[in-house]
Amino acid sequence: METTAHIDFIAAAYAAAVIVVGVLIAWVTLDYRAQGRRIAELELQGFTRRSDTTSARPTSPAKEAAREQTAEQSAEQA
Repeated sequence: METTAHIDFIAAAYAAAVIVVGVLIAWVTLDYRAQGRRIAELELQGFTRRSDTTSARPTSPAKEAAREQTAEQSAEQA
């Protein structure tokens, strides 16, 4: 059996698999960042997570960015 007869199909299958995995990785990464920003916004509004039992934990960059953005918006409105 000649493998070169099916090389186009094999290459297309591998290319499709790489594209699908790449898209999934990008999707999960973007969603993770969006969820982090949303959690930071909610925490700024006073909502807390039940799993957050220690208040001495360092703040995440997303929380800091959300705080700065809120402060800028408050300053613009004043």
